[in-house]
Amino acid sequence: MAETSAPSRPYLEGNYAPILAEIDAPDLDVTGEIPRDLEGMFVRNSSNPRFEPKGRYHWFDGDGMLHGVHFQGGKATYRNRWIRTKGFLAEQEAGGPLWTGVTERPDFTNPRGPFKDTANTDIALHGGRLLALWWLGGEPYAIGLPGLETCGTETFGGRVPTMSAHPKVDPVSGELLFFDYKPFPPYLSYGVVLAGGELVHHTTIDLPGPRLQHDMAITERFAIFLDMSMMWDPAKLAQGRTKVGFFRDKPTRFGVLPRRAQGSEIRWFEASPCYIYHTINAWEDGDTIVVLGCKIDDPLVDDPEAPPRRAAVPAIGFLRLEPTLYRWTLELGSGRVREERLDDVLTEFPSMDRRLLGRPSRYSYNPRLAPAPTLLFDGLVKYDHQTGRSWTHAYPRGFYGGEVAFAPRVGARGEDDGYLVTFVVEEATGASELHVLDAANVDRAPIARLRIPQRVPTGYHAAWVPADRLAAR
Repeated sequence: MAETSAPSRPYLEGNYAPILAEIDAPDLDVTGEIPRDLEGMFVRNSSNPRFEPKGRYHWFDGDGMLHGVHFQGGKATYRNRWIRTKGFLAEQEAGGPLWTGVTERPDFTNPRGPFKDTANTDIALHGGRLLALWWLGGEPYAIGLPGLETCGTETFGGRVPTMSAHPKVDPVSGELLFFDYKPFPPYLSYGVVLAGGELVHHTTIDLPGPRLQHDMAITERFAIFLDMSMMWDPAKLAQGRTKVGFFRDKPTRFGVLPRRAQGSEIRWFEASPCYIYHTINAWEDGDTIVVLGCKIDDPLVDDPEAPPRRAAVPAIGFLRLEPTLYRWTLELGSGRVREERLDDVLTEFPSMDRRLLGRPSRYSYNPRLAPAPTLLFDGLVKYDHQTGRSWTHAYPRGFYGGEVAFAPRVGARGEDDGYLVTFVVEEATGASELHVLDAANVDRAPIARLRIPQRVPTGYHAAWVPADRLAAR
């Protein structure tokens, strides 16, 4: 009998391999010098399975682990902690995995539910609390700072049981604007929580069926939702099966809703079929709304209708990643959408100066995808959305980074008056560093490179917590 080889698990290998140790490492070794006006904490979420996964493994499946570097007085401390969700604690008690991943058939007989809420995707700083969030819509977990300890769930008085990753925090009002999507009605809901934690608005938004929302955007007056052409296949759902399809006959739609309006007041704007994982920013400009984000025209690996593609494009399971920077202009008067590709370079996990979220912004910082079969970032591109210029920072050969966070310098006056902070890892050895770049001059060498005394696996989304927000807790 011929041997059958084990299925390939590229997202458990190399720098995707999980780590098990939680450590604290004060006074990190530094090449260069930590700027004295860099005060606060960089925190990044990640997928890091505690136990050997059952069945096929998708990068989205792992338990949440936070990695953080606290800057204070010209010195820096690193620490990492598991996000101790209910699912993590249940598996810890059982001594092994209790769920399969998203690429296996869901087990609806599992008494704990068919999917494990890992809180592994995003982090949002709201009202002095850091929230860890899950891409499929789960319980928000409150995280203590600077220790990164899990402080239980934050459901805002029991009124917000679940919330998707990528809510938006208005930098002026402090309001948290969030969405949640489900595979059953109501398929999409939306709410607003004040800075003090009071839920002041909640509504549902009608959709033709279950969707795969991943992000949203806000302006000063509106919340913007995405109804995209990649979704659960309705025919498979009718058979009790789950499969994702890309439907080229269905436009991607931007839904515009006044921030405190009922869902029935939403207005939809149709654009070309695509998938959008992440928006950058949105703002109002006269009688238009401008949306910046990363667009993927062909988001599935095995799509027979896809046109010719680039040779070296990464994939995560069945998801194909060929994102480029786009600008959509929604004309409120005519209902039309103007679409503009702003660059051919593949970039994703974009970030910006969050002090300008929902307002006109000039710069974004987009990690650049390496020509590799898995998702690796070999540098970053700073875009000037006012002039169309861009600048590139390439990591040393064989090193790969992740999402960057913009950290305003103490007393910052301009939009790029600060630093970019990100983890960078040598793939061959696992040697890990945290790099500090001058945001105004990203094409220069790092100002500081901090040696991390353990490997930092490739992760997801990051946030910068200014020192005054740490002190205010």
